[in-house]
Amino acid sequence: MTAYTSTAGLALRAENVSKSYGKRVVLDIDHVELSPGETLALLGPSGAGKSTLLAILGLLEKPDSGQVFLDGRPVSARDRGARMQMAAAFQSPYLFKGTIAENVAYGLKLRGVSRAKRSAAVAEVLERVGLGGWEGRSALTLSGGEAQRVALARALVLKPRVLLLDEPLSSLDPLIKSRLSQDFARIIHEDKMTTVYVTHDQNEAMAVADSMIVMRDGRAAASGHVEDVMGLPPDEWTATFLGSEAPLRGVVTTSAEGLLGVDLGGPVVYSTGELAPGTHVIAGVRPEDVLLFEAGTEIPRSSARNRFDGTVVALRLWGVMYHLVLDIGGARVASHVSRSSVREMEIAEGSSVQVVFKATAVRVRPDVAGSGMMEA
Repeated sequence: MTAYTSTAGLALRAENVSKSYGKRVVLDIDHVELSPGETLALLGPSGAGKSTLLAILGLLEKPDSGQVFLDGRPVSARDRGARMQMAAAFQSPYLFKGTIAENVAYGLKLRGVSRAKRSAAVAEVLERVGLGGWEGRSALTLSGGEAQRVALARALVLKPRVLLLDEPLSSLDPLIKSRLSQDFARIIHEDKMTTVYVTHDQNEAMAVADSMIVMRDGRAAASGHVEDVMGLPPDEWTATFLGSEAPLRGVVTTSAEGLLGVDLGGPVVYSTGELAPGTHVIAGVRPEDVLLFEAGTEIPRSSARNRFDGTVVALRLWGVMYHLVLDIGGARVASHVSRSSVREMEIAEGSSVQVVFKATAVRVRPDVAGSGMMEA
């Protein structure tokens, strides 16, 4: 499967890369490419091959087969010039005994940069990661979030063309992770840095990335723009992993002025787009875009065209929210609802609710298999 492609030129590309340990295949990817300044998230469960792919793209590990290209030129782990254009930060910050300044300047020192230039560069990059004036502090006294900021600074100070981040926030608590992911995203995009970002957290991926590859068993289960993959996963496994219901299949019945009516074999949902009536499509809507109201209550006026009577068929905890599966006339969608709303609305399996979502929240694309309706 092909990752998001831009016509603006390529910074990093890999073709037909594979890696095995003994008889176990841990990676088998046909094609990956990043444009200059693009952030690609490698998302998937543990053991999916994310870190292996990052190591191969970053020339830290040699693939059994396939080739990595930097600006169209074949490169390998033995290419020191190419490796010097890359820098990495990992799940563990790997800080050594000494000051923050000494840790951040380590790579510059190895490259023969003068003391004065090192000091200026360290001061500048620490300011950018929110640790301005911390040069003299001991690196061994930092909190987890502070240590990861230092690890990022140590990578950024080298001014790499390609930044590799391997689950840098996975060991942090949710509040710190949320704040740092926003900070990391801002810094990466300010520098227009080409970045490969490994994570198993979809919220983190959405915060930092332009595009993503969802990996499963060493292969690409889905790839593309973040909004496209998250909004309309291609199959049931990917949808479940990303917190959605399986994609729905239907047929466009009406198309006028950019508004589509899609028959899902019972309910008709409205979406935006330009497709001809009779086109078989796959449709999906993200749980966070689906609003619930108590059955029988008057729904506030809004621009939402999709309004259905629904039944809760399943609910389970999803982090700090509840994940609800809803039946709307034979089709199933999901919604994320706060714990307090579940209590206040007395929602349980079998509860009747009103389901509301906008046409702009519904993503559709032609169903190339032409398989028509999908079972609920």
